[in-house]
Amino acid sequence: MSAKGWFEKWLVGVVDGDGSFTVTQSNGKWNLEFKVGQSSYNLRLLHHIKKIIGVGSVYVPTNGSTARYRLRNVDHIIKYLIPIFDKYPLLTSKYYSYDLFKKTAFILSNKILNRKEKDVILTRLKNNNIPDNYISPRWAIINNIVSSKEDASLVMSKPWLIGFTEAEGSFFIGKKGENRYVHYFVITQKLDLIALMAISKILNIPLNKHKTYFAVETSKSSRISYIINYFTSTMKGMKALEFRIWRRSFRKREKFERPKRYEYLAKIQNQIRNIRSIRLNKNFELAHNKPSRFL
Repeated sequence: MSAKGWFEKWLVGVVDGDGSFTVTQSNGKWNLEFKVGQSSYNLRLLHHIKKIIGVGSVYVPTNGSTARYRLRNVDHIIKYLIPIFDKYPLLTSKYYSYDLFKKTAFILSNKILNRKEKDVILTRLKNNNIPDNYISPRWAIINNIVSSKEDASLVMSKPWLIGFTEAEGSFFIGKKGENRYVHYFVITQKLDLIALMAISKILNIPLNKHKTYFAVETSKSSRISYIINYFTSTMKGMKALEFRIWRRSFRKREKFERPKRYEYLAKIQNQIRNIRSIRLNKNFELAHNKPSRFL
């Protein structure tokens, strides 16, 4: 797979997790915005997207807590963005929003239609609501049923899964009982159960139903070992740093006898939490203007 193809599939995974396609109307004007949101400490991921796509901007609000890559120019959307998402379709219900977004872009760029005609068409489009239990049409190639890892892999690529994990996955250490810490891997979703089913098959991790969401999750050592092999040297954003610390502590934990192991893993848990609390401004500087040993 070419580097360009890998990036594009990865990007679709990131967007399925933390991206959005927005169509708005204000003061009689229609506007488009493609956006990928992240905590501001993950500016590296957003700038990676901007660098490869070649257009758009990375925006960090003054509060410094969140950051966004965004693309608003209709011509750039048509030239640089739509070809990616047409070639590698979204796998979640965000496909519906993208389809509306794409149609809007082409209507806005249409030189034949006048403003009134565009308003009529776009108003009708925007008033259509997403159907209940909507599934991306990409899953139709396996009849919307994920019965095996082979089925899942026909739809879901490894770059997509890496991108989606960078957006939605969590590598963390948690307490299990009074005197034990274990390594966890979790991806949660409220919608798009079929995507979680595919992830469950590919990573061989149980899919569990909770009260208000579904989760692919495990703390079983053999499955954690598989996840470590799967994700090593793959991620582009700051989750790669979290993953490396998490992976190293999983391998190193066996060197400690209790209670030293408990103390070691508690320390690593706190270190990962501290990393996640980092907030950066647009110049990659800490919000409190102190250098970070993590960056």
